[in-house]
Amino acid sequence: MDMSPDKNPGNVSNESLESLFQYFGNIMPLKEIERDELRSMMRERTIRRRQYILQEGDVCKAYTYVVSGCFRMFGVDQKGTENNLQFAPENNWIADIGSFFSEKPSKLFIEAIEPCLVLQIEKKDLLHLYINHHKFDRYFRVIIENKYVELQNRVLQNISSTAEERYTAFIEQYPNLSNRLPSTQIASYLGVTPEFLSKVRKSLSSKR
Repeated sequence: MDMSPDKNPGNVSNESLESLFQYFGNIMPLKEIERDELRSMMRERTIRRRQYILQEGDVCKAYTYVVSGCFRMFGVDQKGTENNLQFAPENNWIADIGSFFSEKPSKLFIEAIEPCLVLQIEKKDLLHLYINHHKFDRYFRVIIENKYVELQNRVLQNISSTAEERYTAFIEQYPNLSNRLPSTQIASYLGVTPEFLSKVRKSLSSKR
């Protein structure tokens, strides 16, 4: 596992900030004072491929906004098998929300699948935004609610959907990732083997 420190933490580029401002602007435009506060709270990091921003046993200390690249969140079962729970490509947030707010050790890992550029905010700074700019309280409530809905849908799919239906749902949720991610990562997310995923893809291709 590559846990060596990232390069050039701290300074936030204008390009990264514009990406973040545009993200929030799609929900509700930010005032200049809100932009300034957000700018002062964010930390920019460059993350290498295969580098972890969270490991099992550590406390999740930051909410991470992905400017570019892609992460996966996964857990490891008693057999040592990695089970992907979530992907976070650009313009998405990722965190172990339970660990972040409870400040208890996480049972999950968050790993960069590709080289990534991210913006991160710590809990104390996020709470400052909640208290002083109530708009951010609403923003992040929407983010958390959407992640909850995604997780709920995923649980229902695992209970009642076929592998083909789960793969179709994956394509709908992550339309730009099917050609970016290794088959092993997608198969882990769907709960099938890479060989079975290949059969699913061929079956769906033949039906088109």
